[in-house]
Amino acid sequence: MDTTRPATLSGRALTKIYRSGEVEIQALRGVDVDLFESELVVLVGPSGSGKSTLLNILGGLDLPTSGEVLFRGEPLGRDDAATTAFRRDHVGFVFQFYNLIASLTAQENVALVTEIAAAPLAPRDALALVGLADRCDAFPAQLSGGEQQRVAIARAIAKQPGILLCDEPTGALDSQTGVLVLEAIDRINRELGTTTALITHNRAISEMADRVMRFADGRIVETTTNPARVAPRSLAW
Repeated sequence: MDTTRPATLSGRALTKIYRSGEVEIQALRGVDVDLFESELVVLVGPSGSGKSTLLNILGGLDLPTSGEVLFRGEPLGRDDAATTAFRRDHVGFVFQFYNLIASLTAQENVALVTEIAAAPLAPRDALALVGLADRCDAFPAQLSGGEQQRVAIARAIAKQPGILLCDEPTGALDSQTGVLVLEAIDRINRELGTTTALITHNRAISEMADRVMRFADGRIVETTTNPARVAPRSLAW
């Protein structure tokens, strides 16, 4: 991974403090981070170490207490309209829980995003990318957990975002199903060149990444580069 080139998405001196009455919780403590074009980064660390907070701030879902986020070298600022436009046009999110609408088919769930995107994939094409070409007309209740998660991934990438942020996408899945989800994420990263960051508690998943960032106590305490990416099906789960 060539980290000398400009970053797609960066955070500089990011802090995040949550307050509850007189109690302060410092979720991020001056984090600097860069995500480079087309790379896949895995973020690991214990619960409460700041991983999800960082991803939410980088993706425009939350604001830092201090510090700034830059997209292709330009600060995002704190303007609500600009942040909303950035999130809508450039970022796809995948969470542990699928958040599909039960009354809509897989294709219709994906179409919710494509209807507001500038240059979307066709919903059927997005579902084909995650291996669900034959499940377009199925409702969420007719899909397995892994299939529902892959619909969620198809929905996230259908608007062709430059950045895909995944928070524990396999957290609710068994290993066999989780591999299918990871294969979908890996394929999107390789074929579409989508800059991808993935949070996981499963250290084995880090082998599929270009780089691995380890979190502790609101900081990135270690960043390593893998000599080669391991295919999801070859991970020692």
